[in-house]
Amino acid sequence: MTLARTRSCAVVGLEGSIVEVEVDIAPGLPAFTIVGLPDTAVQEARERVRAAIRNSGFEFPQRRITVSLAPADLKKNGTSYDLPIAAGILIGSGQAGSQFSLDEVAFLGELSLEGQVRHTQGVLPMTALAREGGLTQIIVPAVDAPEAALVDGIEVLPAGNLRELVEHISGEQVFRPFYQTEPPSDPGDAAVQGFDMSLVRGQENVKRAMEVAAAGGHNLVMMGPPGSGKTLLARSLPSILPTMSREESLDVTKIYSVAGLLPPERPLISARPFRAPHYTVSNAGLVGGGHWPRPGEITLSHRGVLFLDEMPEFGHHILEVLRQPLEDRAVTISRAQGSITFPANFMLVGAMNPCPCGFYGDVVKACSCSPSTIDRYQRRISGPLLDRIDIFADVPRVEYEKLTDERIGETSGVVRGRVQEARIRQRARFSGSSGVLTNADMGPVEVREFCGLDDASHGLLRAAMQQLHLSARGFHRILKLARTIADLAEEPSITARHLSEALQYRPRELGAAA
Repeated sequence: MTLARTRSCAVVGLEGSIVEVEVDIAPGLPAFTIVGLPDTAVQEARERVRAAIRNSGFEFPQRRITVSLAPADLKKNGTSYDLPIAAGILIGSGQAGSQFSLDEVAFLGELSLEGQVRHTQGVLPMTALAREGGLTQIIVPAVDAPEAALVDGIEVLPAGNLRELVEHISGEQVFRPFYQTEPPSDPGDAAVQGFDMSLVRGQENVKRAMEVAAAGGHNLVMMGPPGSGKTLLARSLPSILPTMSREESLDVTKIYSVAGLLPPERPLISARPFRAPHYTVSNAGLVGGGHWPRPGEITLSHRGVLFLDEMPEFGHHILEVLRQPLEDRAVTISRAQGSITFPANFMLVGAMNPCPCGFYGDVVKACSCSPSTIDRYQRRISGPLLDRIDIFADVPRVEYEKLTDERIGETSGVVRGRVQEARIRQRARFSGSSGVLTNADMGPVEVREFCGLDDASHGLLRAAMQQLHLSARGFHRILKLARTIADLAEEPSITARHLSEALQYRPRELGAAA
């Protein structure tokens, strides 16, 4: 009987554990068994490993082979276990004599039938997990080496095929560590894709609202007739958001790596995500879920923008599930086997028509909807959800003179500069507060500390509370918004002028939700 051990990693959600892969080769009828809560992809590794070993010029043992993935009570999914299983079989059968200890080495990679080491999902979080588990080296597919090298403190060894791995283990041809130089620029930047604030004609008031939203990370809903530019404005929003820090980029990259949406040629995502799901999206597609829970659209929007076009057309239940993530900046998916928490710190941007025909309140085209129809349409978005939105902006029809005006408006780069300065002030202000990055993230403690009002502002806000029937949450959101407007004005305290502008962004036609 021969026993060999290698190590790999298992990721459940965005967290996981080091997995010890034990391979036992014993006399008996030929059999190949994998135990330790493997899913279908892991079970199918038996056929991939068998063919890869044979087609790489090695002999697959015709004996009883048992592979144990420990801890046995942790679910194992994906194809990353092919490489550690194959390495264990070759070491256990004496075809790969190890010249050094493998106790501090992790193996990740899918095997093709001819023995090539293919791309696997979740390399970045698994590499970070290996480093946190005390491992010093990780062997990954060569195509995934740039992604793994984003993690500092662990040596990344790229493997092209199974024969190269055996030569490395045997000491014949040792892998050279891969070191990341400068990550390639992200072609996903919104301005590169042609969405720039200077392309939007007119709509100065909405542009100002978007600048305030970007500066403080506030949620925004735009309402106006068809063709007024709501979608163009929303798609231009990422171009004025501040550049992500390396920590934020790694957070987003980790999510996209687990979801299998990270292109091999772009190992680090540096542009803020912009997700625009169709209104037919399912609950699991938006929030995340499945038998093996995967990130949904709200998690894929982490550190970026979630855009809901034609917002009232989304199902009532779909919209209601946004309430908890908007408040907690995270989403927890519970199953009988346990719970998984995904991050969901995103800006919600919605676009909607004022009525089913789209022309209620339009100065040119008359609305054909009855008052009851308009009321039912607007009430598809519930009051509790609207109470979690800071800015409501009316987007009117664009006049001919503005459409034909040859003058170029402010570019996204100019607006982004002001937004960046406001964010810098917020980071300095919240340097001692854990988990608070923007004004929108403030809790009651931060609001009390940083959103003080003078006598004139108190009087104005008291009158607004009575007229708009603001809830306690709405009261705090007004203060957060006023704090952002003061930051853009480079003023240390909130004044009545800042508060007045913040109050202008409360809903009018949807006043019942305020």
